[in-house]
Amino acid sequence: MPQTDFASFSLLYPDADTKRAHEEGKDRPHIDDFTIEELGLFEILPLKNADLSSFFTADPRVIRYRQSVFADLVKNEEISATFAKLIPVLLDILELRRLESDSGDTADYLSGMTEIELYISSIDVLYHGLCDKPFAFESDALSALASYMRELVESDYYRELNERLGELTNRVREIKSVTIGVNLDAQLRPREAGVLSVNPESFRSGDTLQKILRLNFKDDAYTCIAGLTPFGKKQNENQKTALTLAFHSAINEVYRQSLRSWKRIMQLYVLENTEFLLHLLPEFELLLKGTNLLRALGVRGNTLTVPEIAPAAERAFAAKGLYNPVVALKIDDPIVENDLAFDTNAAIFVLTGPNRGGKSVITCALGLAQCMMQLGLPVPAASAKISPVDGIYTHFPTGADDTIDKGRLGEECARLTEILDAVTPESLVLLDESLSSTGSFEASYIAAEVLAGLSRVGCRCLFSTHLHELAAEVDAINARTKPCGGAPIDTLVAGIKGEGTRSFVITRAKPDGKSYARDIAEKYGLSYDAILEKKHLPK
Repeated sequence: MPQTDFASFSLLYPDADTKRAHEEGKDRPHIDDFTIEELGLFEILPLKNADLSSFFTADPRVIRYRQSVFADLVKNEEISATFAKLIPVLLDILELRRLESDSGDTADYLSGMTEIELYISSIDVLYHGLCDKPFAFESDALSALASYMRELVESDYYRELNERLGELTNRVREIKSVTIGVNLDAQLRPREAGVLSVNPESFRSGDTLQKILRLNFKDDAYTCIAGLTPFGKKQNENQKTALTLAFHSAINEVYRQSLRSWKRIMQLYVLENTEFLLHLLPEFELLLKGTNLLRALGVRGNTLTVPEIAPAAERAFAAKGLYNPVVALKIDDPIVENDLAFDTNAAIFVLTGPNRGGKSVITCALGLAQCMMQLGLPVPAASAKISPVDGIYTHFPTGADDTIDKGRLGEECARLTEILDAVTPESLVLLDESLSSTGSFEASYIAAEVLAGLSRVGCRCLFSTHLHELAAEVDAINARTKPCGGAPIDTLVAGIKGEGTRSFVITRAKPDGKSYARDIAEKYGLSYDAILEKKHLPK
């Protein structure tokens, strides 16, 4: 066996302590499937063999460790191609184990042989993918994995495993037929039967003329004189199954000692090492899918950056050229980039602007950048400085019509209550058109109360809303909370170019709700002057 202990090795955690802490829930932010779905992360980072939410971390050491792995994968396409080849082999091993009955018969040991073949195949894939070319790895993880693969493949253990597999494979796979002996009584009735030999050749079915002319087959043991009844065309499946089971039972008896030896080989050589690879399967998938995402964005000319990791207590988020990667992968036009930063003058933003002006897009962009950073991925921006959060809490539209609906308002308020119960100063809250199920007066009042509460908590929050009345209340909310140490609130505006054309540019400014309405009215010819002109009335 190779000397390196890889039982606790991980491509995502720098050591056993950080991995154990993560599994115990330490430094593991609250970012659940509901939030992931609302942000659109499942759409661009789909995993089939693992739970994406289980990979988020708030530990800067873990994040940096992963950043270096992704850097190697993006730089060296051959490595991610290796992972793409490896994953199906590991899935085959899992499926094979699922189908094994553990009854100890020949079929199970043949499955075990197949598992060893798959194990050797997976090791060969990793070895050639990581060691054939002299990569200059930046990451400790891939460097250690390559060293282990080299140590393993060049070890006496691996050489012996291949030799034993070859021997046993030849012994089992060379079986083409068995010779059956049947003793008869005086009335030619079968008295006892058994396997006389196991043969490396298939028997031949003699034709009718040969059977008539040649009755002495002593020198031709592989030519059949007459077929056994259960395999005739007119026999039912039960009769065929009966003979098949009889054959298997006989072969099991012949190979009992070999099969026991084979089981020891399985336990000695393979199970522990196969477990090591199967344990890494979810990590291989995250790294491969994450790298595919980064490449897809890069091919479209979108910028990615490795963010500076600020201390959690700093509660930093400052990004230049931030964009939404979900949108970037759907459109052919260049994506609009924006600068967004929380600072000492604003831990909470109220974002207003016209419908379909980019408010929801930038809200999700903020959440996606935070998620990608806490997975260890580069983020969609030109530059970024980000603190890990202990949770991301979202409150987005449910998809129902924006009409007055007291039942839906109650649901929205209940969800906001859940967020306020869970949020801490190191959390990120994203509210998109919250409280849209009620009238603007009620919605603005409740929203102002929620913002005042979040201000006192001190968390970061982006509230995207159509409620221009709420934006007008920001100064009053600050006056209410600042004396008590509340975090400052400021306003952002989604811009328009004129005549209702959206620019999708977000600026830090005071909103002017009338200007949006005026531009829309003019675009559709609904302004007072446009109506007079259309009706040829004097102004």
